[in-house]
Amino acid sequence: MYPNAQEQGALQAAEKLMHEIMARYDPSHDAFHVQRVRKTALLIARALSAQQPDLLVVELAALLHDVLDKKYVSEIEAADPYGYFLPFFKSLSSEHGLDLISDGRARQIVKVVENVSWTTEKKLRSTGKLEEWHRICVELHCVQDADRLDAIGAFGIMRCAAYSAAVNRPLHAPPGRLDTAVQHFYDKLLHIQERLKTEPGKQMGAKRHQFMVDFLNAVENEYNAEALEVACTA
Repeated sequence: MYPNAQEQGALQAAEKLMHEIMARYDPSHDAFHVQRVRKTALLIARALSAQQPDLLVVELAALLHDVLDKKYVSEIEAADPYGYFLPFFKSLSSEHGLDLISDGRARQIVKVVENVSWTTEKKLRSTGKLEEWHRICVELHCVQDADRLDAIGAFGIMRCAAYSAAVNRPLHAPPGRLDTAVQHFYDKLLHIQERLKTEPGKQMGAKRHQFMVDFLNAVENEYNAEALEVACTA
């Protein structure tokens, strides 16, 4: 039965590490975001039981997926993810009796963490460097979809606004400006549905995508309301 005592200890250790590192990140990439991704990734993984995803790999990768987010850490820190997480994996062996290094799962977890990002996948795709592993790794797909689902829908809207506030990006501006939160929906968020990998992810994504479309329509309607009101009273 998952998780056993050793696995539970490992999950608690990963959660502790995540909280310690991400406490300084803004609300768009905080521990609550990670917990939502964790929950959704496990939900997807359990729905794909016929493909036998490794639930520990999925859950640990979900917990650690934003620890080395390049928006918040230096290039030096992010340059060697396996080296960065190696002390953590060694501690799991010494403190919890769970050796993920010898069985290769430590490297698999880090590889998933390295490849969750939308930007990373976009670069690999544009340079023709996507490998067969990227196409078939169910653990990667579970965490990718969960992370991307949290970037769209209601939570996605709140996170976009939160990050925009953190970097002082305008939420909305008159037509012609491309550096706004609203423009980010058209540049990225409205395209996420097309790149979801799993059937459960696609099902959840469809509803969240429509929520964003309705939201953006409401933004434009509200922005144009003054002109409508003036026309009505003329």
